Amino acid sequence: MIRYLARRTLTMAVTLLVISALIFFIIKLPPGDFLTNQIAELRSQGEAASVAKAQFLMQQYGLDRPVWEQYLRWIGLWPNPDGAFNGLLQGNWGWSFEYDRPVREVVGDALWLTLVVNLAVVIFVHVVSIPIAIYSATRQYSLGDYIATFIGYIGLATPSFLLALVMLFYANRWFEVSIGGLYDSAYAGQPWSWDKVKSLLAHLVVPTLVIGLGGTAAMIRRMRANLLDELAKQYVVTARAKGLPPTRALLKYPFRMSLNPFIADIGNLLPHLVSGSVLVSLVLSLPTVGPILLAALKSQDQFLAGFILMFVALLTVVGMLVSDLLLAWLDPRIRLGGSAR
Repeated sequence: MIRYLARRTLTMAVTLLVISALIFFIIKLPPGDFLTNQIAELRSQGEAASVAKAQFLMQQYGLDRPVWEQYLRWIGLWPNPDGAFNGLLQGNWGWSFEYDRPVREVVGDALWLTLVVNLAVVIFVHVVSIPIAIYSATRQYSLGDYIATFIGYIGLATPSFLLALVMLFYANRWFEVSIGGLYDSAYAGQPWSWDKVKSLLAHLVVPTLVIGLGGTAAMIRRMRANLLDELAKQYVVTARAKGLPPTRALLKYPFRMSLNPFIADIGNLLPHLVSGSVLVSLVLSLPTVGPILLAALKSQDQFLAGFILMFVALLTVVGMLVSDLLLAWLDPRIRLGGSAR
């Protein structure tokens, strides 16, 4: 296991290095950058002092240097003009030109709030969909199965941002309350306290429901199909014929085997929740990294956009590692196959 983790860690590091290069060079593909566009606008307005400041930032961050040198400086493998290495590898997330602040301060609480929302959605999807899928598969073509199927189709067909708009409208019309944000406006900019945490937990219900509804509906349909396929296999029929209790005959192997595709999808699920919920975050005014990333890409704020995309890439590779470890624990065939290699 130690050798496996060491090998995977090395592979993850190489993967993140390749992804960082792709991210940086793709961000640099459009002509110009934030400071170049700002300098052109300031010159047209005759603001010489601001132009001088922008040109200083360009020289400080090497934006007047070749693209490959800018990239190496960004990740911390090329020295700055002062001779020091100060990039992502050294813990420097870069400078946001649009906000005129370090990226660390711009993303701030948005990073861990994004993780909190993602974790809540993952828990919601699995806690809700697994019991419904088991009920639907074990009672095929019953009234409950038809109701679950109908709800699943509704969840798949309803866009998340539309559901968010509907809930915002009716919450304000019927209850005269605002369900936007992740905590009450009175706690904005305030240090974290128990009251602020309680406000966060209360406001977390709506975005969890809105973002997780589509994934829940999809998981119900997929797991129902997987479980029906497993229940029809010969080993289940044999287990029942030998008198194995129905619950044990269901949970011992068919249920575990039907979970494999969903465990394998964890690596894709985490980044999808970040990139796929941008519209919902905008509608519900969620202080997550999705809206910040969208604004950074629009304004060509390269260091801010690059760091957030690297954060999403990190979620992907870590999620893949977690899914592989869970699969090895869940399915003995996978574990034995790994040891044989």
